[in-house]
Amino acid sequence: MYPHERSLVKRMQGKPFTLLGINSDGAARLKATIAKEHMTWPSFADGSTEGPIATAWGVHSWPSIYVLDAKGVIRNIDLRGEQLDKAVDELMKETQK
Repeated sequence: MYPHERSLVKRMQGKPFTLLGINSDGAARLKATIAKEHMTWPSFADGSTEGPIATAWGVHSWPSIYVLDAKGVIRNIDLRGEQLDKAVDELMKETQK
């Protein structure tokens, strides 16, 4: 999963796009994961699968992916690979209208 996220962040560089990570592990483990996986995007430790962020967003499984548009509206949930790329590309087109 992390290789795809890295390529997506690189491909979207300079565009109105943000990847934001929320990790169910504690801060120390997240820090190690960021280093190991070369994560260049902002990532936050939620502390557990029942942390405040997971609870507020209704996350019940990990990983969960939410694609939001420029207005903060959830447009897709749990897309991966090509489907995620396609959804992001479609939203990028919308920002150019």
